[in-house]
Amino acid sequence: MNTYQAIRLIAGRELRVKLRDRTFLITTLFFLLIAVAATALPALLAGGSTTVAATESVAAPLRQAGLDVRAVADDAAAERAVRAGDVDAAVVAGPTVLAMNEAPDDVVKALSSAPAVRLLNPDALDPVIAFLVPFAFAFVFFTTSQLFGVQIAQSVTEEKQTRIVEILVAAVPVRALLAGKIVAACLLALGQITLIAVATVAGMQLADSGGLLTLIGPAIGWFVPFFLLGFLLIAAMWAVAGALVTRQEDIGGVSLPVQLVVMLPFFAVVFLHDNASAMRILSYLPFSAPTAMPLRMFSGDAAGWEPLVSLALLLLTAVAFVAAGARVYEGSLLRTNGRTSLRAAWHHREPIA
Repeated sequence: MNTYQAIRLIAGRELRVKLRDRTFLITTLFFLLIAVAATALPALLAGGSTTVAATESVAAPLRQAGLDVRAVADDAAAERAVRAGDVDAAVVAGPTVLAMNEAPDDVVKALSSAPAVRLLNPDALDPVIAFLVPFAFAFVFFTTSQLFGVQIAQSVTEEKQTRIVEILVAAVPVRALLAGKIVAACLLALGQITLIAVATVAGMQLADSGGLLTLIGPAIGWFVPFFLLGFLLIAAMWAVAGALVTRQEDIGGVSLPVQLVVMLPFFAVVFLHDNASAMRILSYLPFSAPTAMPLRMFSGDAAGWEPLVSLALLLLTAVAFVAAGARVYEGSLLRTNGRTSLRAAWHHREPIA
């Protein structure tokens, strides 16, 4: 059996086990429901009427259409109410419909003559969307990395604890065993986020949010390659964490550094997503680039060449971490007499398989 065949064998075994795991299937279904609910429910539940600022001279047809009309003294006061966010739109002399970034269809239809529409800030992004999109990207990467990462570590430790690993390495090279586990985890993670993306698009279509889909589509396209490389990097670290211990209970102690490099970028992106300087730095750091750079593409802050440079840096870092992780994994996998230090695993000289 050559290395390629060994990797296919191990990856196939991991995939079969995981696809029969009820917890994995329930978790995937849970994420799909969240994706649909997060995109469809806000629009479906938004049953309140549009609030419109208008003078009494133009308020009658708006009230007849069932709109919530806020009477103002003049057109200037109506425009101020829109800019302040006190109302969704305003109708001024003309008639002209005023809104911040999107014309409200119900207000336009309520007027007998086709009104002019003036957007006060057409390039503005809805504040809710501006928060939810960064949170969604960061949450998907954080949650997927944690769930699959922990499962990789537990799988490695379980094989050491039950001594099955001694049988496995007698049949396949140790590095093929590591590669097979990582390949399987990457395929499962990619499949899961693909399903989530499909569910999200379906939710947007259900909510008739075609404009948002057009806006977020390019960012999703960049998120996929960044996610895969970022997950590859973190998966190697989780596999090493599992190989350093011989009991499931000890994984938490050795995995703290891995959890930190996943958690800290998550909070950094969520809380600093509106800070252009911070996001520029985060988009080039390997552990935060998988979410920060797609978000910069979403907001239009990144030049066309920047994601390519960031992706290249992430690729180089992932390759380096996988190579280093393979050495540590190889040097610690068959040590079943307790916790192995990184130093001892790194300096292990004898080939194991």
